[in-house]
Amino acid sequence: MAKVTVRKETGKLVIDFTYRGVRCREQTALDDSLANRKRVQVEIDKILKSQRDGSFVYRDFFPESTLVSRFEINVLLVKEPQPEITPVFAGPLFKDFANTWFDERSIEWRRSHIKSLLSTMNGHLIPRFGGKVVGSITKSDALEFRATLAKVKGRGKQEGLSNKRINEIMGLLRQILNEAADRFEFKPPMATVKKLKQRKTDVEPFSLVDVQRIIATVRVDYKNYMVVRVFTGMRTGECHGLKWKYVDFDMRIIRIRETFVLGEDEYTKTDGSQRDIQMSQPVYEALKAQFEATGQISEYVFCNMVGTPLDNKNFSDRVWYPLLRHLNLTPRRPYQMRHTCATLWLASGEAPEWIAKQMGHTNTEMLFTIYSRWVPNLTRQDGSAMERLLASKLSQGPLVEQKDACGQSTFVPVENTAPMPVPKPRGIPGRPAIPQFKQRAPGIGSPVKVNDADAPSANYEPAQSAKPVAAVANAAPLPLTWSDLADSWMSEPSSEND
Repeated sequence: MAKVTVRKETGKLVIDFTYRGVRCREQTALDDSLANRKRVQVEIDKILKSQRDGSFVYRDFFPESTLVSRFEINVLLVKEPQPEITPVFAGPLFKDFANTWFDERSIEWRRSHIKSLLSTMNGHLIPRFGGKVVGSITKSDALEFRATLAKVKGRGKQEGLSNKRINEIMGLLRQILNEAADRFEFKPPMATVKKLKQRKTDVEPFSLVDVQRIIATVRVDYKNYMVVRVFTGMRTGECHGLKWKYVDFDMRIIRIRETFVLGEDEYTKTDGSQRDIQMSQPVYEALKAQFEATGQISEYVFCNMVGTPLDNKNFSDRVWYPLLRHLNLTPRRPYQMRHTCATLWLASGEAPEWIAKQMGHTNTEMLFTIYSRWVPNLTRQDGSAMERLLASKLSQGPLVEQKDACGQSTFVPVENTAPMPVPKPRGIPGRPAIPQFKQRAPGIGSPVKVNDADAPSANYEPAQSAKPVAAVANAAPLPLTWSDLADSWMSEPSSEND
């Protein structure tokens, strides 16, 4: 305990503290003020810190004090030996706890996921942290480990692991340490360690022309396989694990119930992946042809010569990539056939909800996020569906009600309705009426003069049972020009009153 006090007699500040059970009071030459109190407090903090770490020497702080001789023998610096303090960390060794955690959680995972986690633990985590107590692992240790992962040789010529792979390894480490922190009550060291940013994976679907070239060029024994993969959107494991018992030719449905991963039949990726895919005609014909080839020798639809499912690496190295090189197409993973199917469905105008169901997605979010931008590249126009709708509706026009002689209502296009009656001609007082002209159809000669007998009478009433008339009669009446009016007036006889 240490504090700053003031000696009443002198008004000077005093450092009041305890050392080795003795109360020590050392007067300073500073007057009592706020600034001086802060200066003295700094010295007190130094004294307390040196006492905690065992390095406090009275002579170093107060060389002229009378208490120096009391704490030193023969006025020599004698430093008491300090016992080495070994920090005690909570929990067992990392390798022991990691194995315990893995055994407890493995019942929740698929076999393929278990193999993946075991590979990560034994290949990266245990070699690095296995001999450390879980409570001793710090944030600095985790960040240093992440930095070393960026220098590990990746696949092929890639230098360092990808950000995605590093996030997967660090994610497993985070789960183990968080569980240990919860059980042994210490602060999770990776609580504030953020994930590395991952580049957005871009899909590279094939065009319909490319699909036709692939199907026409691929080896004969893989033609049916290509048709089914491109036009059903099945994942690689779903297609390789497809069994004949899940193919219903009568209903034209492919039931996705299993997947083939790491040499074993597994449950599908998610519950939403359990679905029924409708067969299109090309898929139906391809599966019929495939049944003739493998239906009697294996339970798997696509199998090798001994009846076991196709190996993805063997297919990629010996069939897929050589085919793309032969066709001079950009190399891409076989999984792009699934993306191709989705874009072809969207481009053909299928309902997004139906497509999501066929693809095994729980909603349409992924369709609009990943695939929708490829639709304009396939249809070559946006809004084409609206254009077709407007063209079909506006070409006919709206429907209007028309009554017949019996008073019954019928609805006919507006172009087929009878025109409004022409009102009785009226002239200027003192002048005869302007002669009427028949309506002129576009592109047909000059207007024809109407005889007086043809003009509507004063008692003219519109017919109630008007029938559709010819398009020429439906044309809008042409307005009279000033030259027509002048010609009419010039041809009138002079009146007495003029």
